[in-house]
Amino acid sequence: MAQISNDWDAPLRPEYKKPYYRDLYNRIVKEYQTYIVYPPSEEIFTAFHLTPLHSVKVVILGQDPYHEEGQAHGLCFSVKPGVEIPPSLVNIYKELEDDLGCYIPNNGYLTKWAKQGVLLLNTLLTVRAHQAFSHQGIGWEQFTDAAIRILNEQDRPIVFLLWGKPAQSKASMLNNPNHLILQAPHPSPLSAYRGFFGCKHFSKANAFLTEHHLEPIDWQIENIPSGSNN
Repeated sequence: MAQISNDWDAPLRPEYKKPYYRDLYNRIVKEYQTYIVYPPSEEIFTAFHLTPLHSVKVVILGQDPYHEEGQAHGLCFSVKPGVEIPPSLVNIYKELEDDLGCYIPNNGYLTKWAKQGVLLLNTLLTVRAHQAFSHQGIGWEQFTDAAIRILNEQDRPIVFLLWGKPAQSKASMLNNPNHLILQAPHPSPLSAYRGFFGCKHFSKANAFLTEHHLEPIDWQIENIPSGSNN
């Protein structure tokens, strides 16, 4: 696991000394040695690497990483260029089109969001190939809960987008009046029509940021030219 070296390191450092994290670390090392596990080990903490704590403006909470080959790279809902856009992200793009007029791009690579301050955090950071939620209950929940508590304590406005019941279960941890908490059903095809479509979370997030004199997020993911690997 590539060490987190930016300003997330100091507030998360107490977690590394706790028994659960030592057990988690040893378990993950063994999992990567024994099974096919996603994302690649050097990409487990991509969300933290790309979005330093001081730059977080918006938090989107996912569940566990995509579990098919070539999909997961450490950002929730995101896939690398050239990988088919997963159904939940297709629906996120549909809502963006309806809400802000964004065109639907030809890729699901969301690093542009991460680099603008959108923390794309899964509550579980690893998964065995083809086995959704296979790393549930081994310690990742405690670690990502610690990150959520650190975010809650930040004395500046942050928007939390909680989609679906697992993400919404974290709302009780978010009691800082500086922050905006927006909740909706999950964007998966099973639930998007129950209120994710039409939630307008992207425009609401930007309105909140603008109101607090922060640069809004440019949510448009651009098309990647054919033949490009970037």
